[in-house]
Amino acid sequence: MIEIYGKPACPHCDQAKRLCEQRELEYKYFQLDTDFTREEVLEMFPGARTFPQIKVNGTSIGGKDQLGTYLEETNYNGTGYSL
Repeated sequence: MIEIYGKPACPHCDQAKRLCEQRELEYKYFQLDTDFTREEVLEMFPGARTFPQIKVNGTSIGGKDQLGTYLEETNYNGTGYSL
């Protein structure tokens, strides 16, 4: 499961969601000040300075660029990994 933690009017957050949609991957989007606070995001992602912050299967992988790299390198298909 992909979890995207973002904020309103964030182009990188929108790009991360679009990447998941293009690959037909299920994801959950959580928005700052609606689903979590700044304090909560810093607890979940210590040292985070930018949005989005993304988790795959509970593991923090970074932002939008790291999501693209992760999906390419692992061949993640939403239910596991393909060879």
